[in-house]
Amino acid sequence: MLVGVTGRNASGKTTVVQWFAGRGVRTVSCSDLIRAWLAEQGIEESRETLIEGGRELRRRGGPGILAEMLLEALGGEDAVIDSIRTPGEVEALRARDDFILIEVTAGADSRWARSQDRAHPGDPADRATFVAQEESEEVASDEAGQALVATAEMADLILINGGTVEGLHKDLENLLNRLS
Repeated sequence: MLVGVTGRNASGKTTVVQWFAGRGVRTVSCSDLIRAWLAEQGIEESRETLIEGGRELRRRGGPGILAEMLLEALGGEDAVIDSIRTPGEVEALRARDDFILIEVTAGADSRWARSQDRAHPGDPADRATFVAQEESEEVASDEAGQALVATAEMADLILINGGTVEGLHKDLENLLNRLS
């Protein structure tokens, strides 16, 4: 089974991936490939450099390059892939018959509150910036950019994360039972 996870900022993607990891499933991220490339280039990691690094890698290798690189590294192994942000990545991952894309959704107020609680480097300090960042990631101007709306439309399943972590875990347990 190959599971991909997509969703907006602070929707709960990392919590979903961590849940799978806790069950012994290998987890990887498209962002990890970008981080490695930034390090090779001597570029300091930030939200902005991750976004631009992803765009640059897609310009060089095509819209599905990050997913293609992960598929090669996985070699058919079961895994959960975090941070899928473009239709090109989804299309590349669909090369595996066992690929399922899950969109994790949560309301804007919940996501804003989570963003403030977690305070990751690069998370905006004010709501206006949070909204502006989100809007800039919704629709891509070209195949190299993030396109969260189009990517979400390709999801096989939608996981609504509107409650507690325990509730999300219960939903994941039910989901895994359905997939097995």
